Amino acid sequence: MPGRAREADGSYRHGVTETANARKIAFATFVRRALDDARAMRAWSGTEVSRRTGVSRQTINRWVRGDWASDPEAERVVAFCEGLGLNPAAAFTALGWDRAATPRAAATPPPMDPDVEALLRRLVDPNVSDAEKFHIRETIRYLAYRPTLPVNLRNSGKQAG
Repeated sequence: MPGRAREADGSYRHGVTETANARKIAFATFVRRALDDARAMRAWSGTEVSRRTGVSRQTINRWVRGDWASDPEAERVVAFCEGLGLNPAAAFTALGWDRAATPRAAATPPPMDPDVEALLRRLVDPNVSDAEKFHIRETIRYLAYRPTLPVNLRNSGKQAG
């Protein structure tokens, strides 16, 4: 490859292998697409993505650039994906990780609430309009991220009978 100093074994002189580079490019592409979708579908800025996922903008920007010396932390990848409503398996695939080795893969998911199941069915139903799906997602997002008061403050407004 012109302009790059490679060893006979296919690795670069500075220790980055073709495989590591491919993984970085694949993960950067995954993150970039996720951010593009968040901007297009939800009108979220980078700051909003960071707030919703709990992953710092600096970390997200490093991921987009493929600028990391060691693999991203699995917990941060999962938080990023869950905050954007994505399946972490796609990110793990881009990173070349074995899904079974991740911390959350072994956990059994809790039973699904029937109301949540009904909403999920509507979100995947082709007969439900995009506008209706948008409103469902926005309502869920509002409820998921609204501040909650401590129990002692929630009950302080009630008067004894």
